[in-house]
Amino acid sequence: MPQNNLQALISASHLKNLNPQQVVLVDAGSGDEALERYKKQHLTGAVYIDLNRHLSAQNQNAALGGRHPLPDIIVFSKLLGNMGITPNTHIVVYDDKGAANAAARFWWVLTAMGHAKVQVLNVGLQAALKAGIKVSSSITAIIATHPYPVTGWQLKTVTFEEVENATVTKDKLIIDVRDAARYNGITEPIDPVAGCITGAVNFPFKDNLDEDGLFLSPLTLKEKYGPLFEKYTATDIIVHCGSGVTACHTLLAIAYAGLPIPALYIGSWSEWCRKKLL
Repeated sequence: MPQNNLQALISASHLKNLNPQQVVLVDAGSGDEALERYKKQHLTGAVYIDLNRHLSAQNQNAALGGRHPLPDIIVFSKLLGNMGITPNTHIVVYDDKGAANAAARFWWVLTAMGHAKVQVLNVGLQAALKAGIKVSSSITAIIATHPYPVTGWQLKTVTFEEVENATVTKDKLIIDVRDAARYNGITEPIDPVAGCITGAVNFPFKDNLDEDGLFLSPLTLKEKYGPLFEKYTATDIIVHCGSGVTACHTLLAIAYAGLPIPALYIGSWSEWCRKKLL
């Protein structure tokens, strides 16, 4: 993976002091409501990207890849080119979900493509507004360039079969980042079956945040997740959620802590429950 001295997260105050000409802002949302919000109010100069249309492949059968499978890497490389993004572009991405949704997913996809200079705005749009960063309703003009050069995904992902094998070995650790009520099978608001993957441990992604919605400090996050790496390598740790989106929030927290990025189970519970329990 390319190395750089940028932290995975950036504060609103730091962003405010950056030269707008040297950074590309990306407003990451999900669905028509998010797009309408972007049209009404976004950080000045930000371009829009959508979780469902851009950061996921279209999938009619969640039992085969989950609700949000990865986009085709070649198609996505063309999209980045159309957004004017090159390997040298410094990108700051935000959402209005506390960086727990589309922003974290965009960070993961770019990082997995090998892009080094990408940061997520801590807390997201709310923090930017509080800091007085300028907003606009004007659609940002984009100067397109060549497709982003790619050779393949550079972060580890695992398949349903690999997770199934992991449930019967002590050499792997499966982390479920959903809320405890979903993990414990008490409620399931999205998928058809409640419960958890056999042997998975629960580290709710919301526990990566303090009471103000900010990510915990890198040191605190390292104290939280560091002990896991004393027993397992990053590739032996599998992180999942409902559909491979909020899992990226925890992977972002781990990267912010300066730890290696574990494997992502893209299909997550949305694929697992349909394939295993229906």
